[in-house]
Amino acid sequence: MNDILNEADGKMDKSVEATREEFAALRAGRANPAMFSKIMVDYYGTPTPLQSLASFTAQDARVILVSPYDVGAMGNVERAIRDSDLGVNPANDGKMIRCVFPELTEERRKEYIKVARHKAEEGRVAVRNLRRHAKQQLEKLEKDGEVGQDDVTGAEKRLDSVTKKHTDTIDDLLKHKESELLEV
Repeated sequence: MNDILNEADGKMDKSVEATREEFAALRAGRANPAMFSKIMVDYYGTPTPLQSLASFTAQDARVILVSPYDVGAMGNVERAIRDSDLGVNPANDGKMIRCVFPELTEERRKEYIKVARHKAEEGRVAVRNLRRHAKQQLEKLEKDGEVGQDDVTGAEKRLDSVTKKHTDTIDDLLKHKESELLEV
């Protein structure tokens, strides 16, 4: 039973971390290289993460310079950035790509908050799915007669507290991201 609970806890930690990474990719005021973490580039026929094909430099609060390691991939990197959901039009000078992010308007901030809430809900759903899976494993142990009903009830209570801890963490991350997005 402890193995089931520990496995569920570890996987829930990963779900929270994935949600944290999703939030990092959302722009709030300053442009940062983490915003490019989800972009995939067609690199010689293989989808490759942009992070492994280029270096990033934050020139100022609204400008990120992307320097591809392979100049031959410049066009594909530029296309991937343009087609992404970042909302920028990259400018290519032959050596690097300049991404100028527009000022965040009130409307754009509200849009980002909706996206953040959606990503938080996805994280909570992932945690609840892990809880359900662990609960099914515990019930199977009880059904097979390997453990008693009292043990399973206690384990389910511990599982519920672990689940609550992780969903609360996601809620805290969301609150922090919302306040960051509303900050002008």
